Amino acid sequence: MQTIGERLEEARKKKGVSIREAAEATKIRGDYLQKFESNQFDIGLTEIYTRGFLRTYASYLKVPADRVMNDYAALGRGDIRPRQPSREIYGRMDISVSTGGEVSDRAAPPPEESAAEAPATNRPQPRYPRGTGSSMPTGMDPVVLFKWLKIAGIIALAIVILLVIWALKPSGSSPSHGQAAAVTAPTAAPAIAPQPARDPTVTLIANNPMHVIVRRQNPDDTAGEILYEGSLNRGDTQIVPRVGPLYITSTLCQDLQIEVNGKRFGMGNLSGYATGRLPAPK
Repeated sequence: MQTIGERLEEARKKKGVSIREAAEATKIRGDYLQKFESNQFDIGLTEIYTRGFLRTYASYLKVPADRVMNDYAALGRGDIRPRQPSREIYGRMDISVSTGGEVSDRAAPPPEESAAEAPATNRPQPRYPRGTGSSMPTGMDPVVLFKWLKIAGIIALAIVILLVIWALKPSGSSPSHGQAAAVTAPTAAPAIAPQPARDPTVTLIANNPMHVIVRRQNPDDTAGEILYEGSLNRGDTQIVPRVGPLYITSTLCQDLQIEVNGKRFGMGNLSGYATGRLPAPK
């Protein structure tokens, strides 16, 4: 059974290209490609770069990339830890409601204070009937009374409105000479505040694990400020502000898609192979 390096070397020789020509076509250093063909995968880079370069080289040589990556993983390499789901801890708020019995217990004065405030004599205190001096009918629930008062108020307000409409209603006779007829001016529609324009953005979609760098293009056509740099797993998306022309660099260009204004296209539609240039929004 052939090793990964033997399959890559055989495919390159059948293709009729040298290590230098393959490096120029894939934008991968020639010493890395030579180590791959020698089954040496410790090239001094992180695992995601090594996997990306190996897949790119296999795709260039028309060797089944999935089979190469499976053999590479069988060597005990290329294990990517799954992303742990983020956990958010929310605070708790306990609200205790005291019962009527607790309120009455707390409101009651201590026995010592009650004894101190009691009159010296033992004469019986006069008792007054409950509800004396109150306008509320005896025996009626306050909630029911409030509802009746509310309904009565609504009825009274409706009667007042009907009387006002009847008083302002014009009579059937036409207005006399010199008397101007009342004309109601149309109410102007409320002005709608203009919505602020949204800043243009670019969405990156990864079909396989890769490392992506997005830079702003300087006026002298060089790469400038880094707007985003990070690793994306398969199926991940990343939104980047589209502030003028952009330079997009990826370790796995053919598996990176870009969505602009609802349209999705690949890195092959941009200039360059490992680095693509996205023009400024119109």
